[in-house]
Amino acid sequence: MTLALLQLLAMKSAGVGIGIFVGTLIGLGLRKQKGKTEGLLAGSVVLTALVAGALGMAVMMTMTYFGMN
Repeated sequence: MTLALLQLLAMKSAGVGIGIFVGTLIGLGLRKQKGKTEGLLAGSVVLTALVAGALGMAVMMTMTYFGMN
């Protein structure tokens, strides 16, 4: 896979990753305020949201790649 293709896939998938990050950040932030902290990575809302956003972006990049072929 060339660098240009990887950049194209990242640009096409960035919105999905950012959307999942922001949504997870808000949802888990509200959940943590209520005292429910189970399921958080290292007890951190930001870290958990970052991982969720990265995974969502990776899935979207994969779907876009296979859709191009």
